[in-house]
Amino acid sequence: MRHNKSAHKRKPSTPRRRSPPEQIPPPSTSRARRTSGPSASPRKKHRFRPGTRALMEIRKYQKSTDLLLRKAPFSRLVREVCQTFSREHMMWQGYALMALQEAAEAFMVRLFSDANLCAIHAKRVTLFPRDIQLARRIRGVENM
Repeated sequence: MRHNKSAHKRKPSTPRRRSPPEQIPPPSTSRARRTSGPSASPRKKHRFRPGTRALMEIRKYQKSTDLLLRKAPFSRLVREVCQTFSREHMMWQGYALMALQEAAEAFMVRLFSDANLCAIHAKRVTLFPRDIQLARRIRGVENM
């Protein structure tokens, strides 16, 4: 007597989820009635495990070289700060605003990476305001 070898395959080490069986509606029903009835089960939206989406975003932003802040809000902020120091309206070149934004983003990225090291030193993964304050204090007055 021969045995069927395909029936004796090893099971995978981790159990796999089966997708719910699809119910085929009878051919006489209309499309509108199929989706609106109580027997129609809505498909669950795909959800990533906690932390996966954050890691995907980190990889995305580490690959890119474009600016992280939007240009128009940053430009409005620069003009507003400029008006606090001068009563007259100042004109800004586009390249000057871009250089200022590059420098501001580089400063912020470096500050957040230093603050992240402070949080890791405190055996935490969450960044607190006190980590940013400590990073700025360690840097000193000239590197604020």
